[in-house]
Amino acid sequence: MQNMTHQFFAPCPRGLEAALAHELGELGAGAIGTGPGGVGFAGDLALCYRANLESRIASRVLWRVAQGRYRSEEDVYKAVYALPWSDWFDVERTIMVKVSAQKCPLQSLDFITLRIKDAVCDKFRALTNARPSVDTQEPDLRIHAFLDAEHFTLYLDTSGPALFQRGLRKESGVAPLRENLAAGILHLAGWQPGTPLLDPMCGSGTFLLEAAQMALNIAPGSGRSFAFEKLKNFDADVWHKLREEAKARELPRTPQPIFGSDLFGESLDAARANLAAAGLAEVVSLKQCNVLEASAPAPSGILVTNPPYGVRLGEQHQLAEFYPKLGDVLKQKFRGWNAYIFTADLRLAKLIRLAVSRRTPLFNGPLECRLFEVKVVEGGMRREKKDGDVE
Repeated sequence: MQNMTHQFFAPCPRGLEAALAHELGELGAGAIGTGPGGVGFAGDLALCYRANLESRIASRVLWRVAQGRYRSEEDVYKAVYALPWSDWFDVERTIMVKVSAQKCPLQSLDFITLRIKDAVCDKFRALTNARPSVDTQEPDLRIHAFLDAEHFTLYLDTSGPALFQRGLRKESGVAPLRENLAAGILHLAGWQPGTPLLDPMCGSGTFLLEAAQMALNIAPGSGRSFAFEKLKNFDADVWHKLREEAKARELPRTPQPIFGSDLFGESLDAARANLAAAGLAEVVSLKQCNVLEASAPAPSGILVTNPPYGVRLGEQHQLAEFYPKLGDVLKQKFRGWNAYIFTADLRLAKLIRLAVSRRTPLFNGPLECRLFEVKVVEGGMRREKKDGDVE
C-alpha cells in the first residue's frame, strides 16, 4: 500500500496556485497540475505525509478516492456506497461531509451532502451492523465532495484542521492573516532567509512567525497532528522517520534579521506572545513604532506588510491621507528596499504616489486583495498618472 501512487488535491488561497505547485514539486510530487484554488498532484502515502508536514502554502491535502459522472443524487449515492470505506477507517471514527459545487444542476447541496453521508453510513451498517457518528465541529475524518455540471469528485481529507492552523499562534489581531497566505506572500516577494525583512505594521506577527520558521527550516506542521494518522493505511514508521528527518534539518534558534514593529502596544504584546509560544522570541526583533516614523534596519531588504484598512486607522478619508505619507516614508527612508504591501484597499496604488511595479491579485478568504510591489530606488519615485489609470 505504501508505494502505491495516489491522486491528491491541495487547495490554497486563490492567487497562490503557481507558488504551491513549485513547493509541491520541491517536495517530490508528480503529475502536478494547477487549477483555480489549488493544485492536483500524484504520489505515495509518504509524499502525502510530507506535504502535510512541510507545505507552507497548502490549506489541506485531499486524497482523491472517487471520480465519475452523475445526473442525480441517486447516482452519487450509489457511487459513494460502492467505495470500500471500512478499508480506510474504523466505524468508531466520527465523520463530516462537506460539499462544494460549480454549475451543479442538483437543487439542494444540503440534500446531496445528506445522501453522501447516508451512503457512507449505510455501507458501514451493511458490513458491521454499526455506523459512524457525525461530528460537524471536530470530526476524526472529513469527506469532501466537489460537483460540477456533470462530474463529481470525492476526497478524504488527510489533514484534519486546515494546515494554516500551525498550532503556534496564541493571540490574534482584529483581522489576522492566515499563515499560509502570509507564507505565500513571502514567496511571491522573493524573500530568502538571511535577507533583512521588516513588517512595520506587524499586528499579531503572522509574517514574522512564518519568516522565522522559514529562516530556521522549521516544518510548519511539526507542532500538530493530522487526520491521516487515523486512517487504516497509516504507516507509523514512515511518519516517524519523516518527522525525525525534518527535526534534524532545523537550525539553532539564533537571532535573524527579521524585524517587526507596530504603533499599538497590544498588537506587539500579541506578536511577542505568539513568538514566545513558538519558541522564536529570540529570533525576531520587535519594537513599538509608528510606521510613519520608521527607519530601515539595514541598507537593503524586503518590507512586507498588511496595513489595516478601515479598522485601526479609521475611515476611508483617513486612509486617503495615510497612503501618501507611507509613500513618503518609503521614498525617504527605504531606498534600496523592495516593499510589498498586501491590502484589500485597491486605492493604495494610486494614493501612495509611488511607481507600483507589480500588482498580484490574491484572496484573503472571499476578500479580493492585491499584493503591490514597490521597488524603492534612488532618484525619482513618483508615479506619473496615466490615462485610464484605475485598479
